[in-house]
This record gives sequence, C-alpha cells and structure tokens, in this order.
Amino acid sequence: MATGRTHRPATRSRGIPEATVARLPLYLRALTALSERSVPTVSSEELAAAAGVNSAKLRKDFSYLGSYGTRGVGYDVEYLVYQISRELGLTQDWPVVIVGIGNLGAALANYGGFASRGFRVAALIDADPAMAGKPVAGIPVRHTDDLEKIIQDNGVSIGVIATPAGAAQQVCDRLVAAGVTSILNFAPTVLNVPDGVDVRKVDLSIELQILAFHEQRKAVEEASHDGGLPAAATREEPADEGPDGDVPAVMPA
Repeated sequence: MATGRTHRPATRSRGIPEATVARLPLYLRALTALSERSVPTVSSEELAAAAGVNSAKLRKDFSYLGSYGTRGVGYDVEYLVYQISRELGLTQDWPVVIVGIGNLGAALANYGGFASRGFRVAALIDADPAMAGKPVAGIPVRHTDDLEKIIQDNGVSIGVIATPAGAAQQVCDRLVAAGVTSILNFAPTVLNVPDGVDVRKVDLSIELQILAFHEQRKAVEEASHDGGLPAAATREEPADEGPDGDVPAVMPA
C-alpha cells in the first residue's frame, strides 16, 4: 500500500516508528485468528510467520509496546490483542463516511469487517442525484450537498474517497474543511492536504504492477536456469539501481 502525507504525533511522541505502526494491523489480524481458535499463547516465531515478518523484527516492534513475552511461554494472545487494539485506537468507535458510491464504494459499504474492527459507516455520499435515498448495505445514500452537515452531525474524522480521479481533490478539500483529519484514498490520484491531515492511498494498479515486476524477474531467472540468457545479461545497468543495489520500482505518477 502506498502512503501519502502522514503525521502521527501521538505515536511518534511515544517513540513508535511508522514502520512498526504499519505492521501492527498485520499482528492484530494474526492474533485475532488465534483468539478465535481459543489459542492462549503464541511464540514470537509462530506469530511472526503468521504475520509474514521475521521474529527479530516482531520482538523489536513489541518492545515499543512494552510487551516482551515470557521465555518458554511466549505472548499472551488476548492481552496482545488488547494492547495493539488500544495502540491503534480501535477500542473506541470511529464513524467513517464513504464518498463515491460506484462499484468500489458500494463494495466498501458492504464490507462486513468495519464494525468488528472499531469502525462504523456513518454515511454513504454520492454526487449523483439519482443515488440519493437509495439503500446500499442497508444505508441510504446521501447527496454531496449534505457532506459538511453529515460530518459535523456524526463527529466524523475519517473519510474514504472512492470517487473518480477528477473529483477526488475537490472532495478531499471539502472533507478537510469540514473537519476530517484522516483520509483513505482509493481514487487513482495524489491528494494535496495540509499539515495535520493523514492520507493513506490504496492503488490496486500499482500493487499489480509491483507483482508484475516480480513475476517478470522470476521468469527471467527461470529462463537463465534453463539455459537461456545468463542472469548477468538480463540485469539493468548499475546506474538504474537504487543506493543499496536494489532495482527501484518505477511507477507512473
């Protein structure tokens, strides 16, 4: 997931790095699965494997939370679920508005995981007058004319933008002006926001292009092993490599 402008003074003041914050939801998902199976404790190695990280990184991340586990026993699953949920702010109810109720917006509205993870869809908003009053996931769609009133009435601080690219910045500006300070952006465009507003950008096409890059690399390696071009002949010139020797993923703006 690509990240836009981020400002998290609460976590930074406690000394929790952004990279650790980004991994906390992965740990929480793995821990929730263990909790649902009534698993009482888990080792760092088992939890790291379930979350897709190495165990040393996991132990370092948990040290920022004050959790060090018990040698020979591991981590208490329920306690870690509580700790991480509290750190992520999921022990309270967060009202969310979704703007843009096309296919993607409707799919997000129908997603059943919001409520169980501390989020409540307070309103669905769309610019199409024909959508006004139409129920989606049991929630009547409201027109964008009511956006500011909806945000103020529901105390919304998190907005989801699922509009076409051309409308996203205007919607973003209105959300911010109305008091929204965190935005999840599904529109294929970069949003400009003032300091103090967090943006997380989800661009499925970029994620697919990254996967395509890795698939191409695997195909080249397989071809070299099968007697095709030697691996050295398929590498880019050193000038195209990153500072650590990794080939950078070049994506369209």
